[in-house]
Amino acid sequence: MKLDNIDREIIRLLQSDIPLETRPFVRLAQQLGITESDIVARIEAMRTNGQLRRWGAVLRHHQAGYTANAMVAWRAKPEQADQAGEIMAAFKEISHCYLRQVPEDFGYNLFTMVHARSAAELEALISQISLRSGLSDYAVIASLQELKKVSVQYVEL
Repeated sequence: MKLDNIDREIIRLLQSDIPLETRPFVRLAQQLGITESDIVARIEAMRTNGQLRRWGAVLRHHQAGYTANAMVAWRAKPEQADQAGEIMAAFKEISHCYLRQVPEDFGYNLFTMVHARSAAELEALISQISLRSGLSDYAVIASLQELKKVSVQYVEL
């Protein structure tokens, strides 16, 4: 099924900040000149048709008190990688978990982005992840400064 102009506008609006209120689709529907039930039905149709995989809230972790974060690079043997990745992905404090193809001499092939409220909490959390996953060879790459962080825009705003 092909997207029409209203569907594209809905996607454009869903990519931006949605009002934090009980019925946010009322305001979005008004902007589009359609009803709240129309916008909800169109979103559901795009999900059913596979045009919209998912959408959800993005937590601004610094504003929520998660000021300590780090990328952790883990060395996982091929036979360990999938299981370790699944274990890591189950941690609510991990926002990203990727298995990557890396140069042979680098070796760290599993990457996680870990968020905590303090440096001590972050350190303890990484130790817990190591223990549960069985991976003990890792490098903690602390974030010094956020230079850019944006969501991918599929429809121009």
